[in-house]
Amino acid sequence: MQAMSGRSKSWWISPAIPTIANCALALLWLFSAFGGWGETAFCGEDDLRDPGCGAGFDAAVRLSSPAAVLAVAVAVTAWAWGGVRRRPDRLDTLLTMAAFIWVFAEAVLFVGGYLAKS
Repeated sequence: MQAMSGRSKSWWISPAIPTIANCALALLWLFSAFGGWGETAFCGEDDLRDPGCGAGFDAAVRLSSPAAVLAVAVAVTAWAWGGVRRRPDRLDTLLTMAAFIWVFAEAVLFVGGYLAKS
C-alpha cells in the first residue's frame, strides 16, 4: 500500500482535469476575444455588422483582459512553483481558482458583448 502525501482523505481527481479545463477556457476566451467569435456572435457578420457594437465589444475585451492575465498567472504559477506542484491540495486549489477566474473573464466578455449589442 502506498500513501499519497499532501492529499486529504477526500476523493482524488487527477490534476490533468483542471489543467485541461483551464486550457479549454483559455482557448474559448482567446477565440471569443481575438478570433472573432464574440464579435460575430454579438455584432453580426460582414454587411450586417454594427460598428458601434464592435467598439462596445472591444471595450468588453479590454475589461476582461486583466482577469484573463490573472488566470494565466495563477495556472502557470501552480505548475511552475515547486512548492505548490509538490503539494497536491495546493495545486488543486490554485488550478480550480484559475478555472473560476477564466469563467469570470468569460462572463465579463459575455455581459459586455450583450450590452454592446443593446
